[in-house]
Amino acid sequence: MNMRRYVAKDMRECLRQIREAQGPDAVILSTRQVDGGVEVVAAIDFDLEPADLAAPPAATTGAASLVTSTDEAEREATAALASLAGRNEPAAATGTADMQAELRSLRRLLESQLATLAWNDLTRRAPVQAEVLKELTQIGLANDLAASIIADLPPRLDLQRAQNRARAILTQKVQVAQSGWLERGGRVAFVGPTGVGKSTAIAKLAARWVLERGAQGIALVSTDGVRFGAQEQTQNLGRLLGVPAYTVDHPRELQQLLESLADTALVLIDTAGTSQRDLRLGAKLTGIASTHPRLEMALVLSASSQAGAAEEVIARFAAAPLSACIVTKLDEATSLGGTLSALIRARLPIAYVSEGQRIPEDLTPARAHQLIVRAVTLAERSGATADEDLLQRRFGGMAHALA
Repeated sequence: MNMRRYVAKDMRECLRQIREAQGPDAVILSTRQVDGGVEVVAAIDFDLEPADLAAPPAATTGAASLVTSTDEAEREATAALASLAGRNEPAAATGTADMQAELRSLRRLLESQLATLAWNDLTRRAPVQAEVLKELTQIGLANDLAASIIADLPPRLDLQRAQNRARAILTQKVQVAQSGWLERGGRVAFVGPTGVGKSTAIAKLAARWVLERGAQGIALVSTDGVRFGAQEQTQNLGRLLGVPAYTVDHPRELQQLLESLADTALVLIDTAGTSQRDLRLGAKLTGIASTHPRLEMALVLSASSQAGAAEEVIARFAAAPLSACIVTKLDEATSLGGTLSALIRARLPIAYVSEGQRIPEDLTPARAHQLIVRAVTLAERSGATADEDLLQRRFGGMAHALA
């Protein structure tokens, strides 16, 4: 077996050296970071029995033949390491663990190489699609949603038309409520984690109702007996707007109150902020939802949340039959893609969006196209970037299906 060690500033340069020195049949045995770059050990001419390893498929083009598939490359590396181990004394348990760790490292390396090759091939064959993927990544959209949008793009579009079409497809994926509570009324309980702006959103809705219709036909309710001063805040808002305001402590009291408000067109219910990781969350939401057959549960979601946090909040609060959501704190968000991705996956309609503290000006009905424009604008203002390494990691594994 012919083994050689290569040191270069990066993996791309190492692969070039390996191709030139050992050809396309070389297999990488190990890689590690060293001062000034990376060190790679590669080998050819394994002394293997035919039964140990089937011959690899014929090479296609230059770099791609180095790693025809991760599974095949790992089998070759396993056989090579086993051959090396066979020349020494039987390995101890720790030696076996070292070999397994080396194989895992090798697999990650090969997967990275394959992703790089696939992404480079995509940028060569479909540069427009690759550029649109870059924009969707910059606005923070989830990988699978970005890939599905690319798959729906018509062929042979120039870049500008492809970008416009991709934004239109994304707009269609965002669900918005056809009519809001200010138009049709209802009994709505607002739920969500602490600090997302439930009380402020209710104040904006109530103030807008009073400005447009007067103080009749609306009532405010607080079930928040946890946050200090929360119920007094609701009472003060009611006095300020001239509308009735109530406080209750238990679902049974809420049920009785809603029955007594049967003739009230709009009842806005503020609930205690609850962490999405609270083990009692499901029971709390079920208790509120059971108080009235026509009670709607509306999630209040902060646009400034990280994508993973938004996904978790929606998943946990879905223990209640959520009908819609309000997206708050748009003025604090640096990216909207993660929030939009979470809402698209959950198929949860957006009723209103809120930004700033002005009451009631900073509350507007949700418009999908405006949210997409806002997402693109935020990415441009924040200088969000998606370099080649990031795009390779995200889309290299699926690049063959995108072009």
